[in-house]
Amino acid sequence: MPIDASHFTLKSLVSIQAGYPFRGRIPCVQSGAVQVVQMKDIRPAASVDWPQVMRTELPSARSADWLAAGDLLFVGRGAQFYAGCVDEPPGRAVCSPHIFHLRVQPEAKVLPRFLAWLINQPPCQKQLHLAAEGSNQLSIRRGGLEQLKLRIPSFADQHRIVALADLAQREQECLLQLIQNRGAQLEALAEELSAD
Repeated sequence: MPIDASHFTLKSLVSIQAGYPFRGRIPCVQSGAVQVVQMKDIRPAASVDWPQVMRTELPSARSADWLAAGDLLFVGRGAQFYAGCVDEPPGRAVCSPHIFHLRVQPEAKVLPRFLAWLINQPPCQKQLHLAAEGSNQLSIRRGGLEQLKLRIPSFADQHRIVALADLAQREQECLLQLIQNRGAQLEALAEELSAD
């Protein structure tokens, strides 16, 4: 089914900032007032795994770029590049310096969840890998990310695509649960047969 869509670069739709500039290792402070999202905390098919996010205290009075609902976090290092959409943060939160913090421009006609989905799809992934640099570990520079070419459909089509992607994710979770259940059933049968 053909979808009418307009051409944009990512730069024209979002502002892009690097994460909070921690110097050295990020200190874990159990009672810290700030959560810091790292690459391991971002789930491409969903959002941020908030219960796993580390707490810390910011080392300086520098104003932080706080995460807000609808922001995108882009991981541009490693074998796979991906974006996750931030749901409602449970408090003050920043992202680590190895993550790009994307915020949709107020005038941009794009849903954040649609944009995260689109960035994670093969056509965009191909563009990102072509723009990547490095021999041991691939990484995307901000300029390469800004030039990502996108086709954005109407809001109605974006909503339909996001709903379809959500449904596909739930189907995948159900199928994985069925596979695990079948494995447990077979394991129980094997245990019963090996009992003395």
